[in-house]
Amino acid sequence: MNSSVQYINMADPKGFLSVTRELPGKRDAKNRTEDYQELYVEFSEEKTIKQASRCMDCGIPFCHNGCPLGNIIPEFNDAVYEEDWTTAYDILSSTNNFPEFTGRICPAPCEAACVLGINQPPVAIEHIEKSIAETAFEKGLIRPKPPTTRTGKKVAVVGSGPAGLAAAAQLNKVGHKVTVYERNTRIGGLLRYGIPDFKLEKWVVERRVALMEAEGIKFKVNANVGENVDAKKLVQDFDAVVLTGGSTVPRNLPIKGRELNGVHFAMDFLDQNNKRVAGDRIPKETEILATDKNILVIGGGDTGSDCVGTSNRHKAKSVTQIELLAKPPESRAEETPWPLWPMMLRTSTSHEEGCEREWAILTEEFIGDGKGNLKAVKLVNIEWKKDQATGRNSFVKIEGSEREIPCELALLAIGFVHPQHEGMLKQLDVELTERGNVKDNKYQTNLEKVFVAGDMRRGQSLVVWAISEGREAAKAVDEYLMGESMLEGKDDSNLMLA
Repeated sequence: MNSSVQYINMADPKGFLSVTRELPGKRDAKNRTEDYQELYVEFSEEKTIKQASRCMDCGIPFCHNGCPLGNIIPEFNDAVYEEDWTTAYDILSSTNNFPEFTGRICPAPCEAACVLGINQPPVAIEHIEKSIAETAFEKGLIRPKPPTTRTGKKVAVVGSGPAGLAAAAQLNKVGHKVTVYERNTRIGGLLRYGIPDFKLEKWVVERRVALMEAEGIKFKVNANVGENVDAKKLVQDFDAVVLTGGSTVPRNLPIKGRELNGVHFAMDFLDQNNKRVAGDRIPKETEILATDKNILVIGGGDTGSDCVGTSNRHKAKSVTQIELLAKPPESRAEETPWPLWPMMLRTSTSHEEGCEREWAILTEEFIGDGKGNLKAVKLVNIEWKKDQATGRNSFVKIEGSEREIPCELALLAIGFVHPQHEGMLKQLDVELTERGNVKDNKYQTNLEKVFVAGDMRRGQSLVVWAISEGREAAKAVDEYLMGESMLEGKDDSNLMLA
């Protein structure tokens, strides 16, 4: 945490006693599945200020620790309460390059660690963060700020997802010439191709990218490093290279019938739909559509939820989401006490739109129609048990629970195993961990000039973690290039406001 920040007494330390938690309302579930626009309706500035007043004078703000970016939350809440949006944005942007992203799609671990959340609904931190960002854009507080001087150093960032964008923004801020390489046709990575528009409309991403371009960052699309861009030459041509390609190899489900038409990885489905919404033409023979089909989403996480919401917008005949693990408790589980991220049942906006959910279900077989197409899936209920000697959990099938359900489209949303090894990583011969991620020492790989950040380094994780990784890697790169760095880090005493 930035120790130079002077903690302040909250303007209304008893606001939480008179103001209850309130969030923006959502558009009607039936109506919103007719489009891909964001879900929430307008929330007045007055209401947001009242929500900020709930931030109590808690003494030790555990929300700092809950946030992977170390956001200085009580201070920006107080600034909002005082209607000082300039100060609020200065505080927020000192630790977070893209609050307009995290304010929309972060699961808000900061709220799970909120002290008020011990016995009341926590402060609406995520909503306040989004409000600060959008108000700052409206008031012209967010504008291009190119560096006044350049260092003469050139840095290549490979990948334009949240980690890559954060690294690029930070490195450009201290005067390095930054070029971002993206293998797809548009900038944004996961933000552009993985997250549906109803959660993050793409004009939000485009607005930020345009700002970064105006600050001097160069973006190159259709630039697949390791294929049509030589990875070794990139290292030769730049003073440093930051690898932020993400964890992109999906976990497979190699059971009988996996080869059938109609069994797809979730990200292929989401990627294609985001391109379709953006106006790209999808060849008919490769289209993955849920329209008038029985959909089975295998995997109970956020990616699976995004598949549910997208399937509803395709007008699927039915949507079922299954999870291998047992159903979580309705409230915080005992093994994840405050301020830890709680294990508990979560219902997304996509679930509200229509979805059957089942837990402790094993997928046994994909069943074809004799013509190579999926027509059904064989499932069985399982029971989880803990081995008292080892403490390990294992499951047994429940006899007599086997069944087939009709299904013409099955989507595998069961996570990712590691970054793509073929191409760039093999060309560069970077060392890998036992899990297949890029091995590093404080973000630096075994190659002196090559650094790594984000899911490519830590494995599949949250957007907020990716931004944090990009910022920390940028600091490491700057120290390597200049011998020292003025870039802020989570554990540094210096604070350099954006």
